[in-house]
Amino acid sequence: MTLDFDQLTSKDPGVKYGFTKGLLNIAGNNPELLYDHFEHFRRMLRSDNNIIKWTAIDIIGYLSAVDVDNKTDYEINDLIKLLHCGKLITCNHAIFALGLIAQSKKKHRRKILRELIEISNDTFETEECKNIATGKVLDVFISFPDEVKNDKAAVEFILKATNNLRNSTKKKATRILLKLEKISKKE
Repeated sequence: MTLDFDQLTSKDPGVKYGFTKGLLNIAGNNPELLYDHFEHFRRMLRSDNNIIKWTAIDIIGYLSAVDVDNKTDYEINDLIKLLHCGKLITCNHAIFALGLIAQSKKKHRRKILRELIEISNDTFETEECKNIATGKVLDVFISFPDEVKNDKAAVEFILKATNNLRNSTKKKATRILLKLEKISKKE
């Protein structure tokens, strides 16, 4: 598949951001079509333009599902740095991508879950930003109930989130605890 990555340097925002939107669409539906372009996404991850950076973060997460050469493994530490940057939107994209990697690459799951828990120690611009990021972490946790229920730090993170000031985050935490209880009762 031929893609014109020069569109990322276009002065026309419609061209530049239309291209990023198209890339995300392909990545979400057919990531294998983008895998041969991994180096472009690696460079995009280091862009000063946030939208380009956020696009790369998400795409690297999507590419983990088809990563036969373990290329995403080398980006995990950079994604973890972005996770802990204290900037809500960048952090949320990193949470999303790391969640996808944890689904695709079980060998990194424990490390990723540990890092996601650590956002509770990060400093954000506001407490509300931290509450939103906490909710995004809970969205990832719901995909790994067996790992989460056996992880004391993860359970403590969820329990603390049941008292979160953000209603949607509090509800997510409560739903996860109920799901974990049901799983434990079945065992």
